[in-house]
Amino acid sequence: MSGDDLGQLIYLVLLLCVIGGYFFASGRKNIGANARAAMLWVFIFIGVIVAYGLWSDVESTVMSRQTVSAEQGVIEAPRRADGHFYLTLQVGDTPIEFIVDTGATDVVLSKEDAARVGINPDELFYGGRAMTANGMVRTAQVRLQDVSIGEINEGTVRASVNEGELFGSLLGMSYLERYKSIEIRGDRLILTR
Repeated sequence: MSGDDLGQLIYLVLLLCVIGGYFFASGRKNIGANARAAMLWVFIFIGVIVAYGLWSDVESTVMSRQTVSAEQGVIEAPRRADGHFYLTLQVGDTPIEFIVDTGATDVVLSKEDAARVGINPDELFYGGRAMTANGMVRTAQVRLQDVSIGEINEGTVRASVNEGELFGSLLGMSYLERYKSIEIRGDRLILTR
């Protein structure tokens, strides 16, 4: 729980105490009715907390996702709440979600995503080096077979596996330069062949 989340929780608890205190102080004569009203407010309060906690799941289900028009060679992806654009590529039979990163040179897989597509990260030779925001990391070169996005078949894609901690795989310029244009219009990323 981050400091902001803790602050919001404390604020909500104090607000509940103030509202509850008001009801009990204003109606001391009818304690049974006040207890029922207080329980109703507690259930409403719990419902708000549950809805807030589930919002990211609801948002990812309800909000728009990437669209692919193979005929026009256009891929569109919405900006997520964290400010990043994500594209899901199919590697073989496995969908892998990538953060679109124009600052990354290569397509970079986390060790977890590499394992999901059948690459054993413990058996790789980490002979490459890459400079990241967190410093130097070792990388291993791999080739991803049967890569597609929607109905657009990319074939084989060169990538690297990051030996360090990586919180999601990165879709860097070695992939993005396959497109004629990369545009950001408002909160949408548009890739055009």
